[in-house]
Amino acid sequence: MVPANRVIVGGSVKAWRSVVLTAQLPGRVVGIAGEEGDSFRQGEVLVKINDDELLAQRQNAEAQYYSAYQELNNANVQLYRQQESRQLTNQTPGGMGMPGMFDEVFSNPMSEFMGIRDTSVERGADLYGGQSRVQQAQYAIDQVLAQIRQIDSKLRDSMSIAPFDGVIVSKNIEVGDTIQPGQPLLVYEDLSILQIVVDVPDRQLPGLVEGQLLTAQVDGINRPTNVRISKIFPTSDPVRHTTQVEFTLPLDTRAAPGNYAEVWIPVGGGGDSERLLVPAAAVIERGGLPSIFVVNQQNLLELRLVRVNEILPSGMAVIRYGVKANERVVVNPPSYLTSGRSIQ
Repeated sequence: MVPANRVIVGGSVKAWRSVVLTAQLPGRVVGIAGEEGDSFRQGEVLVKINDDELLAQRQNAEAQYYSAYQELNNANVQLYRQQESRQLTNQTPGGMGMPGMFDEVFSNPMSEFMGIRDTSVERGADLYGGQSRVQQAQYAIDQVLAQIRQIDSKLRDSMSIAPFDGVIVSKNIEVGDTIQPGQPLLVYEDLSILQIVVDVPDRQLPGLVEGQLLTAQVDGINRPTNVRISKIFPTSDPVRHTTQVEFTLPLDTRAAPGNYAEVWIPVGGGGDSERLLVPAAAVIERGGLPSIFVVNQQNLLELRLVRVNEILPSGMAVIRYGVKANERVVVNPPSYLTSGRSIQ
């Protein structure tokens, strides 16, 4: 039974959060954490792709890093020697003994005095060269570290990790499969909170606000349940002239994503505000006249003649007279139903 001033809008149950995990790298699947229906905690590895080649690349990059680090140490030592020692790197050795002493005391100073060479300029060039070698060694280290970070990023992409506590609801791969980037691997959902998603006719939106409690009927559940509007989308479908609305189900609702559900939407403003709507399935013919079974305040059935104005595409009938607002009517009444019968 549906109140006469409500419109039934059909939708489906979906999980509060749902993600499709896709492959980020080409490779071979070497591990899957579980099957459909298995639960996992946030951060657990769900799918593992072979990463032997990436590990070898990282080992090679680590070796390059240690080599570049030794080059940097050597460049720093050489620069320190050039800063502390007055000997020029491009100074021609004068031999040993007296010849070397003669060059050091007389030949080199005379060369500078005569303008043949400038030791201060040469020393500055040596220091600049030493600093350049230090910088080049540091650049080599930075380059290798960037390669290692790039490899680490790919290693992370070789694993599909649970983004939140949830359940595997669909598995598209098996161990040993060869996959390509973008290929769907798993559908992973958080089933702790379920929602009903419906497309509400735009003319019914004025009667809806976020946080409002309404009544819904979910397939597989024998009695109606209260649902709360969690989100009203800001845009409307330009073709169907409907707006998507999400309703949150109670936590103890025994439903599953994909279940069909109906929400009883209050009649909104516009052209429907002055019309009384009932489900078209509540209108029957008795003696060739349109009639509706109404449940009175004593929970007894009354068969009333009604005048039907029109049948709307939404499956609702516009009633001119015969029922009042907030009265309950029987949808799809069986042929044996009669007036005066008690409804429990």
